[in-house]
Amino acid sequence: MTGRPPRRPGAERTGPAPFWRTKRLDQMTAEEWESLCDGCGKCCLHKLEDADTGEVHYTNVGCRLLSRHTVRCRDYANRKRRVPDCAILSPQLVDQFHWLPETCAYRLVQAGQDLAWWHPLVSGDPETVHRAGISVRGRMVPEQQAGALEDHIDETLG
Repeated sequence: MTGRPPRRPGAERTGPAPFWRTKRLDQMTAEEWESLCDGCGKCCLHKLEDADTGEVHYTNVGCRLLSRHTVRCRDYANRKRRVPDCAILSPQLVDQFHWLPETCAYRLVQAGQDLAWWHPLVSGDPETVHRAGISVRGRMVPEQQAGALEDHIDETLG
């Protein structure tokens, strides 16, 4: 469900274009950059990469810092110190993050595409990402309980 629902008559936007349509990622303020995160939690899932093909397989296993309820990092400011292999996204490195989901705002903006209707910056509601079924809320297993990652591959998450 990633398509945009039909607009209600009279619901057309007026005023200046939103920042994600007018700025490159490297031109955004820190606040704008952070606001692009839709809160889906998919970037904080463990992934397996096929050594031969480079294909990335998502699992439903979340990082130990990913909250099952909020689908947000429980210690965002210290995540790299607490999870050394945590990948910190930045405008300079976004091209390297081919493993981000196709719905990710960072990938979409980098490719010159618009955000989906359920993105909180578009909808004005941080819950639409969850109601639209995009987030991992209710579908995630904590890494402490998971066991072998190979047993948790979920192709619907990428």
